[in-house]
Amino acid sequence: MSSESLILFFIVGAFLVGGAIIFSSFIAPTSTNPQKSEAYECGVPTKGITWLQFNIGYYLFALLFLIFDVETVFIFPWAAVMKEMGMVAFVEILIFFIILGFGLLYAWKKHALIWE
Repeated sequence: MSSESLILFFIVGAFLVGGAIIFSSFIAPTSTNPQKSEAYECGVPTKGITWLQFNIGYYLFALLFLIFDVETVFIFPWAAVMKEMGMVAFVEILIFFIILGFGLLYAWKKHALIWE
């Protein structure tokens, strides 16, 4: 694929996405209503303060999930080229697993994996 066709691909893609966003802003129904700016909790009116601070453990758990989810994204291409790359690919993925293992050990020591 030449660079001109790649640039054209991105320009056409940006034009289509931008056009869809602009088109939807013109045809979408809009209304201003004071209820639209209220907090919505599954149809139940909120009582008291709606802005609450969540426990940091939820964020740590989510970040750990993302880290190990991204790990699986890297493992598949590595597995596809492992035979061709040989020992170099094996050493690289071993280093990758060691770094992730240290991250998991750190999270375990900090009790970030305990769900309370």
